[in-house]
Amino acid sequence: MPEKRPFERLPADVSPLNYGLCLKPDLIDFTFEGKLEAAVQVKNATNQIVMNCADIDIITASYAPEGDEEVHATGFNYQNEDEKVTLSFPSTLQKGTGTLKIDFVGELNDKMKGFYRSKYSTASGDTRYAAVTQFEATDARRAFPCWDEPAIKATFDISLVVPKDRVALSNMNVVERRPYPDDESLVEVKFARSPVMSTYLVAFVVGEYDFVEARSQDGVLVRVYTPVGKAEQGKFALEVAAKTLPFYKDYFNVPYPLPKIDLIAIADFAAGAMENWGLVTYRETALLIDPKNSCSSSRQWVALVVGHELAHQWFGNLVTMEWWTHLWLNEGFASWIEYLCVDHCFPEYDIWTQFVSADYTRAQELDALDNSHPIEVSVGHPSEVDEIFDAISYSKGASVIRMLHDYIGDEDFRKGMNLYLTKFQQRNAATEDLWESLEKASGKPIAAVMNTWTKQMGFPLIYVEAEQQEDDRVLKLVQKKFCASGPYTGEDFPMWMVPISICTSEDPSCAKMQILMDKPELTVVLKDTKPEQWVKLNLGTVGFYRTQYSPAMLESLIPAIKDLSLPPVDRLGLQNDLFSLARAGIISTVEVLKVMEAFVNEPNYTVWSDLSCNLGILGTLLSHTDFYEDIQVFVRDVFSPIGERLGWDPKPGEGHLDALLRGLVLGKLGKAGHKATLEEARRRFKEHVEGKHILSADLRSPVYVTVLKHGDSSTLDTMLKLHKQADMQEEKNRIERVLGAISQPELIQKVLTFALSEEVRPQDTVSVIGGVAGGSRQGRKAAWKFLRDNWEELYNRYQGGFLISRLIKLTVDGFANDKMAAEVKVRVFN
Repeated sequence: MPEKRPFERLPADVSPLNYGLCLKPDLIDFTFEGKLEAAVQVKNATNQIVMNCADIDIITASYAPEGDEEVHATGFNYQNEDEKVTLSFPSTLQKGTGTLKIDFVGELNDKMKGFYRSKYSTASGDTRYAAVTQFEATDARRAFPCWDEPAIKATFDISLVVPKDRVALSNMNVVERRPYPDDESLVEVKFARSPVMSTYLVAFVVGEYDFVEARSQDGVLVRVYTPVGKAEQGKFALEVAAKTLPFYKDYFNVPYPLPKIDLIAIADFAAGAMENWGLVTYRETALLIDPKNSCSSSRQWVALVVGHELAHQWFGNLVTMEWWTHLWLNEGFASWIEYLCVDHCFPEYDIWTQFVSADYTRAQELDALDNSHPIEVSVGHPSEVDEIFDAISYSKGASVIRMLHDYIGDEDFRKGMNLYLTKFQQRNAATEDLWESLEKASGKPIAAVMNTWTKQMGFPLIYVEAEQQEDDRVLKLVQKKFCASGPYTGEDFPMWMVPISICTSEDPSCAKMQILMDKPELTVVLKDTKPEQWVKLNLGTVGFYRTQYSPAMLESLIPAIKDLSLPPVDRLGLQNDLFSLARAGIISTVEVLKVMEAFVNEPNYTVWSDLSCNLGILGTLLSHTDFYEDIQVFVRDVFSPIGERLGWDPKPGEGHLDALLRGLVLGKLGKAGHKATLEEARRRFKEHVEGKHILSADLRSPVYVTVLKHGDSSTLDTMLKLHKQADMQEEKNRIERVLGAISQPELIQKVLTFALSEEVRPQDTVSVIGGVAGGSRQGRKAAWKFLRDNWEELYNRYQGGFLISRLIKLTVDGFANDKMAAEVKVRVFN
């Protein structure tokens, strides 16, 4: 591994109070001019000022102490490696306040970070560019020289000089638009002063957009900005945002601190979205919903992302982490509360069950690996920040916060949150500060419990056996670290403080007992539990641990899966634990497949989705053996009864979850080559392409993937044609994600070449290559070779950002031999 670079934060001699910033972007030459006038405080006399600065040329710089003569800087010394500049002055700057003036120029880059250009097409087909920003974690320094650390907060007065036919936005509301003296085609747009905030949350956008607007109940102006001509597609997000702001205001008991909030869709965008205060930027697919052409899962995705980014307006923006080490708290918290918010707006989504499948089990899968990392990683150099933007920070973070919320109880949790947000507003805080507020509100040992989950990696497997003693059931619990590679054999014995809830068949939805397991072994007595009653741990699958039952206990739970008396989220947790125990070689796969048969009557979408995922992983493992065809037969057998029950067309009275389930089941049957499904998919695809009968958005993915999997070069050509014609980014992405299902080697190559073509937006190349890698065994080999052959271009395109790590993970995920492991290490880590 490369050595960690020595890293020092900026010196504290001089700090900003206010940034007066005027930027003038040139959308033709892709450069910008900037003027900074910052009110600063000199805390210790010094003859130099050190700031962050990257890819910026400073033309002049001066400092004027309050009420005194201006002193010009005599030298600018750039430390490019460290992204710093040192301004040297001929005389000592004395303690006190003054004005720092810097004139500079920079470039509107095409790397999706800093102040960058984003390409779009007008209705008439012209290519144009917008100027947009992405500053988290450390790219504000590419737009203006600044103290680019989250704890160095200041107020901002921003103005933009832009062509007068363009929309110009920033964090705050516009206070003035006036003609620009030197050029009548330009205007200067001035924005109100911001509250005290961190540099990574500053944002500006210049481009052509339409918008829809509403006022939330508490009087905040909410706008959703869309590409021109697509205002209609902003209405769904607008409705979610207008409902969400009052929900958070009420939940935290702290009002939203700005007069307005804008949500805007950006064409080229690396992340899903970014929570800039008052101006939240999104990928188009995370914000735009077309009533006719968007599928149910896209609506749900948009609702979650909007809920996530708006939560940050309080948790992250009003109170900010002191340093990137605490990033997990910011992201984990928002990733948990987004579900709370969607559950409030759309109770029919059954979203908490989906959380378990989407976040909790995904985090457990990663966290069981020997190379996982603790949630809280100490970050020195900001270049290390990208490495922790992963499912451990987000999904495990969210899962342990969900466990914590359950352990504290909603009322005390909200009290603690309010305490934290009011105490630290407009300031910075560390993880410990939140624990302290929650401890005060609940009287429970929050820090002691939580440190076992955030400071060490991994989580426990709890083995449980039961014995009947007259009318009581005696449970013996043992905790050990759970490892994906088999039973834990390490020297040390990591230990967790585990909140455990236990329920019985008497009332499956209510805990009969709650305990905190704070030692390796524990005996618990459940009073008045008859021999015929079953006992289950981890009610609601909230505790971040896996459970292994004695054979007799597991046996007694199977009828409760079959007759659905066990709630969906518990059925899901039970089979997920079994699958992972089998994958770790702790129990046999045959045992799990036997339990699978108890799911014949399963009606719940999320349970099916998780089962399907687990069977997929099993299929990938078996693709290296002679059993691959057998598992396909098993999949067809498991999924065909529910497929027949659902049919192809929605029935009256069906809702969101039925649509998701239908898509899942038909896609699974189609990919596995179920004859009737394949024929119907081909028939409907033909009618769709001929324009006779357009497929509903919810059926497109399953139909596309089925015809491609069993298709030829003309199928692929048709799909590429549909891609070219699609007006909506969601449809383009839908097609990009399934292209990898094609199975002939020369067509796989064609898809990989397409991934790097002009037709695919840079941020979406990753999902095309990932789709090929996940599509088939041949695809995996081809995608890995493609990644190696085009490494320079891909690396330069993403500049070592988190998209590159996502690409590597997607590409090497399904391999299963040592030779490959060695090859990946050599390629990627050198």
